[in-house]
Amino acid sequence: QVPVVESGGGLVQAGGSLKLSCVASGLTFNTVGMAWFRQSPGKEREEVSYIDSFDSSGETIYYADSVKGRFTISRDNDANIMYLQMNSLVPEDTAIYYCAVRSSPANFVSWRQKNQYNYWGQGTQVTVSS
Repeated sequence: QVPVVESGGGLVQAGGSLKLSCVASGLTFNTVGMAWFRQSPGKEREEVSYIDSFDSSGETIYYADSVKGRFTISRDNDANIMYLQMNSLVPEDTAIYYCAVRSSPANFVSWRQKNQYNYWGQGTQVTVSS
């Protein structure tokens, strides 16, 4: 089992920003894909963003349409930390945000599939007030 720990959640007003972090110990970051998912009460867990470095030419990054242009995913491979910078937050972004790790590359379709991720964190709560 790989320890995956999220942090950085909190309460913020609409229009505000938060930066989430995910630490995954014992991994070589450029050999795994990582993603953020979120789950609101009464809803299924949904994809937010994905990042990997399997291709030596650069990073592969995907965003859900609902966050594109507002959220930015990044990671520090040397420090084993992934980030999610969230700007222009709206109440609909309120959810528990989860970090997930997969051992194989994802494409534009498969990055959304929860069952393809090997490890998950416990989540961090993000609440956006109107």
